[in-house]
Amino acid sequence: MNACCETPAFAAPTAPRTGDLSTVVLIGPPNSGKSTLFNRLTGLRQKVANYPGVTVEQRSGLMAGVGREDLTLIDLPGVYSLTPYSEDARVSIDVLKGNMPGTPKPDAVLLVLDSLHLTRQLMLAAPVLALGLPTLVLLNMSDLMESRGGIIDPLKLAKELGAPVALISAVHGTGLDAVPLFLNQHASPQAAQQPLSLPVLGNAASTHTWAAQVSRNTGYKAPLSAENSRKLDNILLHRIWGPLLFLVVVIGVFEVVFSIGQPMSDGFGDILAKMGSLVRPLLPAGWLQSLILDGAWKGISSVLVFLPQILLLFLFIGILEDSGYLARAALIADRVMRTIGLNGKAFIPLLSAYACAVPAIMATRTIENKRDRFATILVTPFMTCSARLPVYMLLIAAFIPNIVFLHGFLGLRTIVMLGLYLAGFVAAMTTARLLKSSILKSSEAPFILELPQYRMPTIRSLALRLVDRAKVFLRQAGTVILCVTLALWLLAHIPPVPMANGHYTAPELADSVVGKLGHFIEPAIAPLGFNWKVGIGLISSVLAREVMVSTMGTLYGADPETQTMHLQAALHTDMKLGGAVALMIFFAFAMQCTSTMAVVRRETNSWKWPALQFGYMLVLAYVSAFAVNHIITALFG
Repeated sequence: MNACCETPAFAAPTAPRTGDLSTVVLIGPPNSGKSTLFNRLTGLRQKVANYPGVTVEQRSGLMAGVGREDLTLIDLPGVYSLTPYSEDARVSIDVLKGNMPGTPKPDAVLLVLDSLHLTRQLMLAAPVLALGLPTLVLLNMSDLMESRGGIIDPLKLAKELGAPVALISAVHGTGLDAVPLFLNQHASPQAAQQPLSLPVLGNAASTHTWAAQVSRNTGYKAPLSAENSRKLDNILLHRIWGPLLFLVVVIGVFEVVFSIGQPMSDGFGDILAKMGSLVRPLLPAGWLQSLILDGAWKGISSVLVFLPQILLLFLFIGILEDSGYLARAALIADRVMRTIGLNGKAFIPLLSAYACAVPAIMATRTIENKRDRFATILVTPFMTCSARLPVYMLLIAAFIPNIVFLHGFLGLRTIVMLGLYLAGFVAAMTTARLLKSSILKSSEAPFILELPQYRMPTIRSLALRLVDRAKVFLRQAGTVILCVTLALWLLAHIPPVPMANGHYTAPELADSVVGKLGHFIEPAIAPLGFNWKVGIGLISSVLAREVMVSTMGTLYGADPETQTMHLQAALHTDMKLGGAVALMIFFAFAMQCTSTMAVVRRETNSWKWPALQFGYMLVLAYVSAFAVNHIITALFG
């Protein structure tokens, strides 16, 4: 690979012509590094919205860091072609042709292609270049091409395409000086490129034939490591060893999360408790001190204590994703998905639901078949999202003994956590099978997935991922959780009780408004092994699942009998094992999330589906928790 050709073949830069351009679009196939490049070009100064009339997400932002900050960059959905096979592809076509309401026609295009798989990636270049818009072709991951012995000549490729070509690395930020150079000199409306002429653009075979010919004419040679990837795939994608190795990886991740993450969370919890103790003398005794420390701080810190374990889990998920292994897991899962009638593309949304169901449901837009898409949407909330983790970790640490097996390699707590993840997955697959064999029955569709080459995750990429997850977690703690804990503290202190000296004091917790509400619903949840405090927690968790933990922290903090206890110890004295495991099962199945219901309503354009989903999951959660409570109580008392 010629290292001197990291900028496109055009003249030296002149003064920017800021008046010529206003809108630039970024397009590329999935997994081409387009999102990483978008983040670099906009400096994270972005806004997210939906295109009018459709559910496809629009990301846009002002360009920064490349010499131009006066242009709007629009990140189009990742697509393999401009054939309108999905809603994402239809949006890309409409935006590129200037037919999208509320979105100006682009003045220039940045086309991102993965240089490691150039021949296949060029299949998108053909229809994009055929539009005649000024286009800069950015060959991403050029650093890996060079280190792995790949050969690519950007000058020859530019001649073949009739468009400037640059070698870049979005991860490391190299080669990006080509972008302002292109925008300043070659992307004005007056300098439009000639459309690329192809025999039959709409024919997939003729597009593929053209891409292969271009690769041959430019002397393209794929990296040598592709052969090593194939050898590794022979093991990781083996019909027997592949699933077994995947299971080992999952068990290892959760074991580390508990063996290392639990002490980290315990230590973090001690720090939070000491911070509260240091602040207490600084506040005047009375309602203000109780409101801030026993209400807000007790509730928020009950959730924050799990931040180390959650970040540790997402660190491993990031490593698996950035290394290219999770794409292989999608192929392994495809064999299971097809047996229940779901398209293999459903795996990606279901996998991302382990972070949050809301973006996962929006990710189903890549599924072309409407019935397949609706079936995926309806089962996605069964996947164990990160909001459930604080509840699981709290109950597991409080009720499951730290027993180890296999010379310390596997712990009982890890087994329980894996069982909860498995329970959600089995419930999702069983429900999908019922849906696909009845009301959402449809024909089978092919599953096409670009397998990225294996690569070493970068510290920067992993750090940005963890910072993003921490911000989301802390934002939730600083908004919804704070509001709920303050409201609970208030309801736990009214109506005030008059004293002999004319002053008022807080009522007994059971006599407060929140206590009376809890006792009102207690008969309905008592068969599950839940007390009235858990009932209040279940109601509050409809806003967000992790609010359950802060609610418990606030309620037990307001109770004089448990005020000085850690939440785990307070729960252990107030619940039995049957009720605790039943509560885990209830959370595994119930749809305790208002945001998820809202996005299901938006994606299906009807309240019928989220209502059906909420009712079905609630009944399943109640029946399962009832059975688990009675079985465990009968066995262990």
